[in-house]
Amino acid sequence: MTAQAQTDLLTLAQATAVAAGELALLRRSEGVEVAASKSAPEDIVTHADRETEGLIRRMLAQARPDDGFLGEESDPTPGSSGLTWVVDPIDGTVNFLYGIPAWAISIAVVEGDPDPATWNTLAGVVLNPVTGEMFTASAGGGSFLGSERLAVKTDVELPLALLGTGFSYSASRRVRQARVVEGLIGRVRDIRRIGSAALDLCSVAAGRLDLYYERGLNPWDQAAGALIAREAGARVGAFGDQREGSDLLIAGVPGVYSAIEPILSGLFAEHMGESEG
Repeated sequence: MTAQAQTDLLTLAQATAVAAGELALLRRSEGVEVAASKSAPEDIVTHADRETEGLIRRMLAQARPDDGFLGEESDPTPGSSGLTWVVDPIDGTVNFLYGIPAWAISIAVVEGDPDPATWNTLAGVVLNPVTGEMFTASAGGGSFLGSERLAVKTDVELPLALLGTGFSYSASRRVRQARVVEGLIGRVRDIRRIGSAALDLCSVAAGRLDLYYERGLNPWDQAAGALIAREAGARVGAFGDQREGSDLLIAGVPGVYSAIEPILSGLFAEHMGESEG
């Protein structure tokens, strides 16, 4: 793919994210109504989630009708171009529901099967409509917050590292995840739980977090944010040479990643089991 074609994809993602953000903000100002629960009563979807994804889907289909689409709130659609748009219309829905200003529109376009273990992410946008911050990245083109190029810090020692993580909607899994946090918190500066995987990954890129880890993420949770972190110089993956995926994603300053990986591996083996998120 040419550099210009990749730029065009990023420009489309940006314009779509802005329109989606305006709609989501409008619906938030009107009052949020829960439409349904998904995996658990705590795992909600609002009417705004569905309406925002519908807008994103229409805009992308109009501009690029041959591309596939994989979103959180609607059925996936295969394409014929080899490209798929991976979309979370409102990442951080519980924050959105409660009026906490940490939720985002996440849009990425990937080449190949829409699977984090194998895809090649070409461009990604994460927009926080409340703050107006837009994070962008393209493969090989770097990461940006607005016009500012991002680069992770490189001189962070583990005891001074600020970590981020997220928790499952399952109460029993959250208890086990809390035990992992208990095993980490005395070894680092502190740990944050912000509630939006996309924003956590962008926070790594922007130096607001030194490392973020989470198990159980869906493709749309991580597609754009992982590219933004990686293009800012973060190491993004799982244990060993594994790629990031639903089982585990770690993104962080390379030195902190290397230091925390064996600690996390031991804590997961002790508290989480081989493949439980």
